[in-house]
Amino acid sequence: MKKSTSSIDKEIGTRVRMRRISIGMSQEKLGEMLGLTFQQVQKYEKGMNRISVGRLVDIAKILGVDIHFFFNGIKSGKTEPGFAEQESPPYLADVMSTPEGLQLIRTFTSIKSAKVRKSIVQLVTSLAAQDEQERSS
Repeated sequence: MKKSTSSIDKEIGTRVRMRRISIGMSQEKLGEMLGLTFQQVQKYEKGMNRISVGRLVDIAKILGVDIHFFFNGIKSGKTEPGFAEQESPPYLADVMSTPEGLQLIRTFTSIKSAKVRKSIVQLVTSLAAQDEQERSS
């Protein structure tokens, strides 16, 4: 019997994709560095195929993150294993699938000043509230 993938596999795949895109790396380049095709990387990122621990360690090294980056938020327990949140927030995948979202993430992560990043978050929060107000009027 073939093991199916789970929401955890999808979440880890999403985190791989998010990090890969945030550093401006293509699926082709990551695949090349892992000795895989970009289609295999694509399957990992979509959660269609599970990523072995050894492969995930290699991915973490290539993407310049600690292995914990992929597991942060996992809860332990026998009855409900998985991530603390039942699913990844839908907006994460939505943002990552738009050219504007990708550009925003790439640009935002290139800002070194915490003060500037905080100001940007405040600006975006204010704009979102204004947009919400206008839509409800």
